[in-house]
Amino acid sequence: MPTATDYLPPRAHSRRDATRAERTGELFERLARTGDPAQRRGLVDEIVAANLPVADSIAGRYGRRGTPLEDLEQVARLALVRAAASFRPAMGHDFLSYAVPSIRGEVRRYFRDQAWMVRPPRRVQEAQLQMTPLRESFLQGQGREPVAADYVAALSLDEATVVEVLSVNDCYHPESLEGSLEDESGDGSSLGDRVGVLESGFDRAEARTMLAPVLARLAPRDRTVLRLRYVDGLTQREVGEHIGVTQMQVSRILQRILDDLRQQLGELEAA
Repeated sequence: MPTATDYLPPRAHSRRDATRAERTGELFERLARTGDPAQRRGLVDEIVAANLPVADSIAGRYGRRGTPLEDLEQVARLALVRAAASFRPAMGHDFLSYAVPSIRGEVRRYFRDQAWMVRPPRRVQEAQLQMTPLRESFLQGQGREPVAADYVAALSLDEATVVEVLSVNDCYHPESLEGSLEDESGDGSSLGDRVGVLESGFDRAEARTMLAPVLARLAPRDRTVLRLRYVDGLTQREVGEHIGVTQMQVSRILQRILDDLRQQLGELEAA
């Protein structure tokens, strides 16, 4: 489990970081002694400014994975502000021990909710957040990517979940359909060129096959009305003039024909 010092910037044990801790403690002591609202706001601002590198370091762990680092840093800094405003030294805790889990939780929630371009199930998102620190640890400590067995041994995750998480990593930033493919063909084609499309002609052919026997059973005048209206494109008034009825009668004739066709087609599909 990561500790507060794991999230400190480089040279975490340097004099600079010790000075930051001392400065933060002094500011909280002054904050506890003052009742002036303006002074309190100023002291909280100083505490936040002193610890911004910690918040930015936490945000940086989730950068370069499809979400702008600036957005993650903003989330981390807002969490730091809330932690500084709510921290009570009297509880006996170090400020970073209190603030780091809060900041980390806010960044993780933001990353979980916003980073996925293709959103997998919630359990996969949460498992992925557990696996990320372990991957970084392996890369830095052992110089290699962890395999599924490493994740299973170190985390309370089953192998099936680990394999599923590893298979959806591209959900953060999937390949563009416009991106070029590097293969032996050398034709410069894109991924989109290789994706099949639905051929609308099949739907039209199926419709004609279904409608042909049904239309054949229509009365001659009904077939004429359908042809004039939907093939020749005449208005209902023009169809009425052609067959010697009013526009209102044409509307009723069409409604009757269409209702009959729907019923007969339904019977064919159910057969």
